[in-house]
Amino acid sequence: MTTNKGHISQFIEKYYLHFNAAALVDAAKGYEDQLNNGAKMLVSLAGAMSTAELGKIFAEMIRKDKVQIVSCTGANLEEDIMNLVAHSHYKRVPHYRDLTPQDEWDLLEKGLNRVTDTCIPEEEAFRRIQEHIVKIWKDAEAKGERYLPHEYMYKLLLSGVLEEHYEIDLKDSWMYAAAEKNLPIVCPGWEDSTMGNIFASYVLKGELKASTMKSGIEYMTFLADWYTDNSESGIGFFQIGGGIAGDFPICVVPMLYQDMERTDTPFWSYFCQISDSTTSYGSYSGAVPNEKITWGKLDINTPKFIIESDATIVAPLIFAYLLDM
Repeated sequence: MTTNKGHISQFIEKYYLHFNAAALVDAAKGYEDQLNNGAKMLVSLAGAMSTAELGKIFAEMIRKDKVQIVSCTGANLEEDIMNLVAHSHYKRVPHYRDLTPQDEWDLLEKGLNRVTDTCIPEEEAFRRIQEHIVKIWKDAEAKGERYLPHEYMYKLLLSGVLEEHYEIDLKDSWMYAAAEKNLPIVCPGWEDSTMGNIFASYVLKGELKASTMKSGIEYMTFLADWYTDNSESGIGFFQIGGGIAGDFPICVVPMLYQDMERTDTPFWSYFCQISDSTTSYGSYSGAVPNEKITWGKLDINTPKFIIESDATIVAPLIFAYLLDM
């Protein structure tokens, strides 16, 4: 057993010995090995991990340099900030499996948008951010400036305009930790988020130009340059969930190798996916890691892990191990 670890780490090393539990420990140790060998790590966030308050531990991962770049959905980008400014207005619905369509409609009429057992308060969360982010978008456009979605969010957080609304400890916001470090973020498909929808509505109304927001292609070209500049000692890939947050960034390697014909591009040096998606025909989220070899994403010898479990249980334990808790 690793002696410099805390009680949580020692517990999982002692009792997590088989099946998905053992895969969790193996993946955590593999992640740690990557960092110890000088490799960098990309963490991808799908699902509603920000609403699940992963920021409570993920922010510390960022502060302690355990993650060097994040790929996330637009929802995770904004929902961490929503939790920061509207936490007391959230409503838990532990009996969500028993809700009728009428119950769901009643939640809507109360301005509560449900994510499994947690309802996000529309007025306090979405609209509170909208008031300030729209001004930042319009100010940038007036100056002829363009930014990526996460860069606008960084400006919002670092400007201090939301401070009067903070309802949680700032150290529990992973987006604030990322903004302080100017951590690289890739946010593919940002348009498929509440803030993306709001931005599109201003474009439709003629109040903003679509070009004021940099695009997904610009995210990919940014990632290509970042990967090229940072892959000397390897870059690992830690994927929470599936979908575009995972598939978009992992494709940068075959793009550089095959489409740019940079045949010296290294494969991802580590791969782990936490997923509750069952292996199925045609599924990306449910594909086993070895399938990625055929797409030029992973090498034959890349350490590969898949933990088939709930990421809200697994990810905090792995992060606790990495933080020596």
